Amino acid sequence: QVQLVESGGGLVQAGGSLRLSCAASGRTSSAYAMGWFRQGPGTEREFVAALSWSGGRRYYAESVKGRFTISRDNAKNTVYLQMNSLKPEDTAVYYCAAKPSMYGTSIYLSDYEYDYWGQGTQVTVSS
Repeated sequence: QVQLVESGGGLVQAGGSLRLSCAASGRTSSAYAMGWFRQGPGTEREFVAALSWSGGRRYYAESVKGRFTISRDNAKNTVYLQMNSLKPEDTAVYYCAAKPSMYGTSIYLSDYEYDYWGQGTQVTVSS
């Protein structure tokens, strides 16, 4: 079992930046691919970014490409989502997710592929 706790959300003006963190605890000795998802008001949960265990493969949703960066520090069991040039449409609850990964380069883009989820952190971008 792995427990995930997100932090770093808040209220920011359009054009601003935030860095979300996702700290993992529990069975962190295993390799996990990580992902960030979000769910805005009245919308379904959507994919934001994914990162392989090795950190060598990344993938972003088109809506955030060039503005968001996913990274990880395996020594700290933490994954980050740096969000720049934020827009009001980025307003959502952001969730991190983990999936045990046999291969260090695997990434996963669909929420149903992930086994563990955090409780979410609210990001609100004002215009």
